[in-house]
Amino acid sequence: MFTRRDFLTVAAATAILTGTQGRLGRLAAAQRLSQKDLLAFEPLGQVTLLHVTDIHAQLKPIYFREPTVNLGVGEVAGLPPHVTGKDFLKRYDIAGESAEAYALTDQDFVALARDYGRVGGMDRLATLIKAIRAERPDNTLLLDGGDTWQGSYTSLATKGADMVEVMNALGTEAMTAHWEFTYGEERVKELIEQVAFPFLAGNVRDTEWEEAVFDSTAFFERGGVKIAVIGQAFPYTPVANPRYMVPHWSFGIREDDVAASVQDARAKGAELVVLLSHNGFDVDRKLAGRVEGIDVLLTGHTHDALPRIETVGKTLLVASGSHGKFLSRLDLDVKGGKVADFRYRLIPVLTDAIQPDPEMAALVEKVRAPYAADLGKVLGKTDSLLYRRGNFNGTFDDLICQAMLAERDAEIALSPGFRWGASLLPGQEITLDDVYNMTAITYPATYRNEMTGEMLKTVLEDVADNLFNPDPYYQQGGDMVRVGGLGYRIDIHKPIGQRISNMTLLKDGSAIDPARSYVIAGWASVNEGTQGPPIWDVVTDYIQKQGTVVVPPNQTIEVVT
Repeated sequence: MFTRRDFLTVAAATAILTGTQGRLGRLAAAQRLSQKDLLAFEPLGQVTLLHVTDIHAQLKPIYFREPTVNLGVGEVAGLPPHVTGKDFLKRYDIAGESAEAYALTDQDFVALARDYGRVGGMDRLATLIKAIRAERPDNTLLLDGGDTWQGSYTSLATKGADMVEVMNALGTEAMTAHWEFTYGEERVKELIEQVAFPFLAGNVRDTEWEEAVFDSTAFFERGGVKIAVIGQAFPYTPVANPRYMVPHWSFGIREDDVAASVQDARAKGAELVVLLSHNGFDVDRKLAGRVEGIDVLLTGHTHDALPRIETVGKTLLVASGSHGKFLSRLDLDVKGGKVADFRYRLIPVLTDAIQPDPEMAALVEKVRAPYAADLGKVLGKTDSLLYRRGNFNGTFDDLICQAMLAERDAEIALSPGFRWGASLLPGQEITLDDVYNMTAITYPATYRNEMTGEMLKTVLEDVADNLFNPDPYYQQGGDMVRVGGLGYRIDIHKPIGQRISNMTLLKDGSAIDPARSYVIAGWASVNEGTQGPPIWDVVTDYIQKQGTVVVPPNQTIEVVT
């Protein structure tokens, strides 16, 4: 385990000799933490599963801050992934200021980010994957958990084609999906024709005949073991995203179908059954306890990164984070159709410690080149840490709300609780690329309308129930809707209709009147025909007018836990 102190001690001595004291952090990281360290692993058994998920179209290295708050309710309260910060470090015996602490928590994030540098980058992921494949050429299987084709300027401009090309080059061997569906049915079909590997989503049916739209299962042989990979797409796609984009497809958890797919795989000789899921962690934990025969469950959607396997009965749950920040490696010893032993590592993709793969680096530059002038356009800079993750607010979301209040002349702003989007450090320039990393969706209209106080409370209650319903099968992932110009109190343990109270209009401190109409600005409406400028234009205009943005700590939401 390498700490920041270890890095700085070596770097300080080097700096005295070279006169480079001002660049200690990143130089030290590059010198002490090597690619070999990240890849260190004692192989086990016949099968090596590699898992990435929720990349959200991030081709280049980024900063990404993990949440300060990730609350669980009911039976999962206080269980991973609902552990953060110092409690997370203690639970997993991780040293403060270490590379693992930087990658997995919010602790001392800005200082550690300056020391350890960016994370991710498809060229770095390619390097790690190629190295593991070279070590285990007949044993390795690379699986993608979805939310891959969406989340950047170039993915929006190419309607996902850039990511299809990159994931083909990475050697992906199967995937499932969620945000992919927001390109619409026809575009998804077009892209699947370009994908060089199985697109698995056994829980998607057509609405006319209730027939399967996609394959549920793909079979592989690794190390003499027959492996079945079953794909589970995000079950609430037509609720969380626009229904009109997938009018002929129905979704759902479809627990009985998952069980049937597992039984069918076993009947066809599968010795290892893997569920490649985009359900979200708590949903998958419940599913694993109700469906027998799943050996490994690779979970996604909720962006959780856990350095150890969670087990439910005989099922191993793997949570691999998001944004290309981590690569999971799970080695399995399979005997008699059962997992006899396993060994796991969640590998942080620390950009400065990994040599970029030249072929992937060239491909990334090629797909970004037509848009380079726009991507690099500087809009302003930030004096605040800008991030998104957190149950109730993120500073980039607060910035988006500030922009909507100002640019759309609204009293209250609502911004969706998306979990995707890269972070920016204080002092960084804000580029158009950065804004699209937070806003690149296919339904971006920024609406302006009126809403009564009663309806506003209903909206907050509905979203809160989606997040804090004690039954995971009624949770849709994501975080609480972000608000601007509004304060409130939330008790996460109360039932729907009773969680939200003390709603206050911040501009004058008055209580929200249920009967009064308020001017609301928002974006990402799932309603067809929503009118308004795209959110990236609203945010871009606001940042350019500000020059330097400052986002103070948000203390307008009182959380009762």
